[in-house]
Amino acid sequence: MTTNAFDTLPLTAATLATLAQLGYAEMTPIQAAALPLALAGHDLIAQAQTGSGKTAAFALALLARLDLQRPDTQALVLCPTRELADQVALEVRRLARAQGNVKVLVLCGGAPIKPQAESLAHGAHVVVGTPGRLIDHLDRGSLLLGALQTLVLDEADRMLDMGFMDDIASIAARAPKARQTLLFSATYPEGIQQLAKKFLREPKEVTLTQRPGSQQIRQRWYEVKEEERLHAVGLLLKHWRPASTLAFCNTKQQCRDLVDVLQAQGIGALALHGDLEQRDRDQVLVRFANRSCSVLVATDVAARGLDIAQLEAVINVEITPDVEVHTHRIGRTGRAGESGWAFSLASLDEMGRVGRIEQLQGQAPEFHPLSELTSADSAPLLPPMVTIQILGGRKEKIRAGDVLGALTKDAGIPGAQVGKINVNDFSTYVAVAREVARQAEQALNSNPVKGKRVKARILE
Repeated sequence: MTTNAFDTLPLTAATLATLAQLGYAEMTPIQAAALPLALAGHDLIAQAQTGSGKTAAFALALLARLDLQRPDTQALVLCPTRELADQVALEVRRLARAQGNVKVLVLCGGAPIKPQAESLAHGAHVVVGTPGRLIDHLDRGSLLLGALQTLVLDEADRMLDMGFMDDIASIAARAPKARQTLLFSATYPEGIQQLAKKFLREPKEVTLTQRPGSQQIRQRWYEVKEEERLHAVGLLLKHWRPASTLAFCNTKQQCRDLVDVLQAQGIGALALHGDLEQRDRDQVLVRFANRSCSVLVATDVAARGLDIAQLEAVINVEITPDVEVHTHRIGRTGRAGESGWAFSLASLDEMGRVGRIEQLQGQAPEFHPLSELTSADSAPLLPPMVTIQILGGRKEKIRAGDVLGALTKDAGIPGAQVGKINVNDFSTYVAVAREVARQAEQALNSNPVKGKRVKARILE
């Protein structure tokens, strides 16, 4: 038995059995540090990045306190984005299998409010949502917090970045004072300290010092002049040819400029930043996750909360002034036993930041000259898949199986050439191999899906 075994915690035998079934062999470092404190009822400030196992750390704690005889809302989880709220709710439901009928409800903007209010009227033990929509329900009286025992602030720094401080304050003010508050954050800016002073009672602090996957991350640094920075990103990509890359810029404008440069070089790149509408953001994320976009160029704020599987490389196009953010950036690759590359471009003006990163990591950066980057393969760096958008989704009763059938059975496209299928309320996105994209688009526009004609278009 290891000290990180779940059976060292005061959890029920049924919960331990569920953890075993779900493949939770032992606690991750953040779970081992946070769970004993959270299960003991302490308020908590936990610093941990995405992918470290933090969701299970607070989910097990809030589930342990539920009284299923009461239909009231007893746990409330605040998330910065709808995507993260959906992920959290899914994990809570998985971990709650052994506890009987635990009702978990997601309340986010972008969906009609009336059906949400009707679901609340039937009771929900755990509510997961975004601050704005939660405020809407509190104002309407459809969400009541009188029985709340656990308040969780997930990705708290991201919520502060998005301007949710006042909403968080309003929600916390309407919750009972005798509650447990668990605050999880990837970084620890000044705003987090203000939040903690306002809403937490004698909190315990946990910082994850062992970064997940760090031993699988190979780092290389390149010194650049300011005028060659964006061109250097193209050199990196053409030399190493990673299939999936997340490139970080410090500003929205730099994101836009880099995408223009990469697309002009025939590299499939998309931007993710705070100025995007939710619909455009959804499309960008779907295309990157299903491998129909080679490079996602993002700001730190926009990328917070994303957990992209099989990310081969991270590029620091600019060096962040926050050393914790640098660690958070490169920790996106090299996960789940996979290896990954972290490339960083630094100008002379940024060497002070490089020195602080060196101090934190305890190792000197390995600098290489840009001249070593050569393009052995002159072919454009295009992603292997292409995404097709279908106008129609859950509201039209479309399921992933309907789309798969239309492509494989009706159009004769091999199943191996069909990738991820994402069915949203009003749209469906399907990834197909690049060589059959036009055939798939034509087939979807020609043949009915779920007995109905649909409109489909390739997203380029």
